[in-house]
Amino acid sequence: MSSKIFIFIIISLTLVIPYGYAQEFTFGDKANQKLVLVEVNGGDLHVKHIVSSSHLPQQLDLIDGTVENLIITDEDGEEQLPSIIGENDGVLILPTDKDSIIEYDLKDIILLKDNIWTLDFRYLETTNFILPEKLNMVFVNERPVYLEEKKGFTCHGCQMILEYMLDQPTNIVNVNWEEKEFFVEFKTFAEIENFEFNQPTKEITFDMNNNNQFVTTVIPLELLWGPYAIFLNDEKVVFYDYFNNGTHVWIDMKPDTIGKISIIGTTVVPEFPIIAPLAIGFLIIMMVPLMKRINLH
Repeated sequence: MSSKIFIFIIISLTLVIPYGYAQEFTFGDKANQKLVLVEVNGGDLHVKHIVSSSHLPQQLDLIDGTVENLIITDEDGEEQLPSIIGENDGVLILPTDKDSIIEYDLKDIILLKDNIWTLDFRYLETTNFILPEKLNMVFVNERPVYLEEKKGFTCHGCQMILEYMLDQPTNIVNVNWEEKEFFVEFKTFAEIENFEFNQPTKEITFDMNNNNQFVTTVIPLELLWGPYAIFLNDEKVVFYDYFNNGTHVWIDMKPDTIGKISIIGTTVVPEFPIIAPLAIGFLIIMMVPLMKRINLH
């Protein structure tokens, strides 16, 4: 049997064998991926894989979702006929001396609920994410990742719940104490009322009238210094204060019920020391198993 006939049979099989059976067989080596790039756009993703050249067939698993506009080209831009495995579950890349570029869209994969965009993502390859330009913070498995001027991040061995908000309202509250003026900032879609600062108890309190909403509170360190404890209706709340620029701290939480929030610190004005140590925010966070590291880029 000639090699041309053999290749034709392989291609035919990939077009007709359901993926449930295809998982039991491999039609080539696992694809050697140079790059996996995911661009977030509204509820859709645009995905690009760059696969190294090989003298053997390679099998590339696609990211789960509704695949549309699949195209395969070589590094010179020459389009190749795609060999689909199952129902757009993977592609077979024939032997070539040039890198292959596989691009496609994943439709309606990011869900919007209560102003929060949510992506349940699993692809156990190093994956680069490009995010909407308006974003400067996202939440990965409910932990904040501050992007600042970065346009995205890299996820290693990637299994995560990605959440973010667009056009999130910002509210600023003025606090006046002994001829000093401080500004406490809230970034949230939740309704915040009855803000109070209590100097003797080293406490900030406010009522939160919406549940399951992310709340980012930016506090001047000169007003209220950590470490902090946070309570919702006298019950402790999980929160994160990873980011600290030396003058302000960003505190993030997502309470599951409404009620009174209390943020309690250890030092308040005028007890604040003249020279405070510079705290460094963590941009690398520990994730759940199978997600090793988040890198900003």
